[in-house]
Amino acid sequence: MKGGRRVTRSTTRLDRNSLTLPVEVVIEIFLRLPLNSIARCRCVCKLWSSVLRSQGFTDSFLTKSCSHPQLLFACSDYRREIHFLSSPQPENPEDNSCVVAANHLARFPTSYCFFGCTNGFFCYGANQGKNKPVLVTVICNPSTGQSLTLPRLNSKERYRVESYLGYDPVAKEFKVLSVCDAKEFHVLTLGTKKLSWRVVECCIPHYSSRKWICISGVLYYIAAEPRSSSGESMVVCFDLGTEKFSFVNLLRLKRALPQSTTLVNYNDRLGLLMSSEDTCYVFRSCKRFKLWVLRDAAKHEWSKHVFILPPPWKDVVVDRMCIAGIAGVNEIVLAPWFQYVPSYVIYYNVESKTIRKVEIQGMEALQGRRLNTYLNYVENVKLL
Repeated sequence: MKGGRRVTRSTTRLDRNSLTLPVEVVIEIFLRLPLNSIARCRCVCKLWSSVLRSQGFTDSFLTKSCSHPQLLFACSDYRREIHFLSSPQPENPEDNSCVVAANHLARFPTSYCFFGCTNGFFCYGANQGKNKPVLVTVICNPSTGQSLTLPRLNSKERYRVESYLGYDPVAKEFKVLSVCDAKEFHVLTLGTKKLSWRVVECCIPHYSSRKWICISGVLYYIAAEPRSSSGESMVVCFDLGTEKFSFVNLLRLKRALPQSTTLVNYNDRLGLLMSSEDTCYVFRSCKRFKLWVLRDAAKHEWSKHVFILPPPWKDVVVDRMCIAGIAGVNEIVLAPWFQYVPSYVIYYNVESKTIRKVEIQGMEALQGRRLNTYLNYVENVKLL
């Protein structure tokens, strides 16, 4: 064609294997796409796949996603399949009541127990085998539908296993720590060619719990020493970089931890948030929340904060709730223990003493099921 560009096999090959725009511009364009479109773009050509699988793009996408954190809901149905839904975390503290829509993300089969969520990946336990089923750890990405079943642990313990998923921001690696029957400790690094567990030494045997959090490359979880009469007596700190354990004594808190205690990220420090009632639920009768913030792990130093609930609290709460965590540094988030219609979460601002009730639409199919709510969920394009 006169004045036009003649398309040949060689020019087509060139276009598919070179970028006509600077890489920074191409990445910026890809960052504006939804996650399912990015998955399709990986299949266009090797060059696009290389760009979209690069650590630079993964980090940029995660940074963008962190600026708009979401609520993640996990629920098991009668077939023990896990359903994941997400909804925006309301950003306007002036709205006393608002409505947001839930988005169904994915469904995964054969769940046994939920462990928790870190940087867009979710960790849960599943039964493997029919005659003598063994609990295995599964890592999944609710936003992409990907899942990865980890190798079986070389342990005699089949069920008394807790797994924790952490992220090391320095090495940019995900690691899983598994604790078996208080005395066996194993670590696995995701992203290696051959996934395998390795034994790590711990000087203090302890029973772990499902109360945990990962903050700045350190896994924290509440634990109890065997034959301890004081119940949960310490916080275990596992550094994902050095793979070393350290411990923080809880006896200085001068009382046993209530069942409602939830580990939270308070301004990049570990916080223990609890209600005034000694149950795992939060009721209308609750009068205050307490927050213990770890100031110095080496010296076992904590600071105490008390937040008194205002009178409108009793008019907002109609059912038993659980502590989902803290949004930012000033909003305690509560979620219903079971899924009912209408669904809602409650935000209590500890500075302004205001309460917001946020309705979640689109969760009617899960009515009556046990609901697990996770704050600050982010989309992650990293492949398992």
